[in-house]
Formats: sequence, structure tokens, C-alpha cells
Amino acid sequence: MHTDIVDLREFYQSSIGQVARRMIRRRIRQVWPSGKGMTMAGIGYATPYLRPYLNEAERVLALMPAPQGVTAWPREGPGLTALVEETELPLADLSIDRVLLVHGLEGSEQLRALLREIWRVLSGGGRLLAVVPNRRGLWARADRTPLGHGYPYSASQLKRLLRDALFVPERTDYALFIPPVKSRFSLAWAPAWEEVGERWFKAIAGVTMVEASKQVYAGLGRRATPTPRRLVLPAPEDAAPARAGVESQSSATNKEALL
Repeated sequence: MHTDIVDLREFYQSSIGQVARRMIRRRIRQVWPSGKGMTMAGIGYATPYLRPYLNEAERVLALMPAPQGVTAWPREGPGLTALVEETELPLADLSIDRVLLVHGLEGSEQLRALLREIWRVLSGGGRLLAVVPNRRGLWARADRTPLGHGYPYSASQLKRLLRDALFVPERTDYALFIPPVKSRFSLAWAPAWEEVGERWFKAIAGVTMVEASKQVYAGLGRRATPTPRRLVLPAPEDAAPARAGVESQSSATNKEALL
């Protein structure tokens, strides 16, 4: 079940939410350092992480699932958000270059349909970046944050899910090593937590991130000319009485010949 939009907004307005946003956004920017000339879509609640691309990408969209709710974004300029059914994205085939999926998978009740829709709208060279709560991390156990709700994933589980949906996992990253506490001292040391955690404690990160490409099957090549086969069709229903009539006429003729 998706986290309500009000809870998501309040979390990212809090001090701990702002730190989480900075740590995760920094990692996303390392994976996608630029969005220049691209069409980007955020699905779920990705607006805290899409802002750096507003002045770079050709177009940025934020699609929010109906069970979650929608909020206006950005504050300046025209709105770029839309309330959608996650199994019927209002986008044309092959129309998106980058899809950022945040607060989407862990709450969705139609995972396969959602991923198939993302596969449909991604261009041939498009990329998907899925950000989910890490099931081994402390944040997945803290239900006072959005990362403590829904279904968390390990890296292997997320990769398997993506492969089943015809994606090819290309890169795995982790972020948010700071404990989910509101202590000012702990929040002030967030960058140091990230450096130490990235090097030594990846297994306990708050979120797991997997970048995947769209799997497109190659052609099977030219097939050899098949050998002609004899096609046997069932007799029509009205043919049975006619055939019976012919057989009866033939029998009567044979009897007359014998006489």
C-alpha cells in the first residue's frame, strides 16, 4: 500500500527528511550526472530528487499513483505533476529516456504491471533507476519514516524482479547510512556516515538503488523455408447427410445390379 502524499511531504520537510534527501540525491547524481537533452519521468514520489534536472533535461514529469495522491510541483513555474494509474501511464511508447522510481515499488500492489508499463514507455536506450528501502537496513525498521512502510528489498531481490520484467540490471548502489534518528549531532555527521558506510557497511544502507536498461530481444534471423505439410480439415456439418445420401444411393444401385 502506498504511503499517503501528506506523510511523504511532511517527512521531506522535516530535518531528518532533508538530510535523507541530500544523501540519496547525491548518489542519484553520481549515477546520472546529467540529464541534458533527455526526457525524464519520476514515478512514485520522486520530486525531491528531480529538481536538479529541471534546468538540464529537455522535459521533466512527475507521475504520482492514484492511491498515494498528488501534490503541486514545482512551486515556481507551470505544474509538472500528474495523478495516474500506475498500470496505465499516460505516455506514448518509447517516449522517455530516464525513469526515476522512488517510493513506488515498495508500496505497489501491481508490481509486474507497473514495471511492464515502465518498459513500454522507455526508449530503446532508456534507463530505469529504482530506489527502494533496503531490507537489511535500519530505515526499513523505522515505521515513523516512509522507508519503514511497504515491502523492502535486498539487492538480489530487486535485480530478480527487474529481470523478470525484461530489464537488465547494470549497476547497484547504496545510500543513507545515517541511523534514522532525529539527533542534531547525528544529522550533522551525515556526510561522514555516508563515506564510512559506502566503504565498509553497504549491507546496512537505508536504500538500495539499481540502474537497469531495457532488454530488447534480437531478431532470430531468417528461417529456412518450411516443408509443405498436408492439411486435413474436418468435414462440414452439412456434408454428413449428403455423404450418407450418396452411400445409400450407391447401395441401392449395387442391389439392382445383383438382381
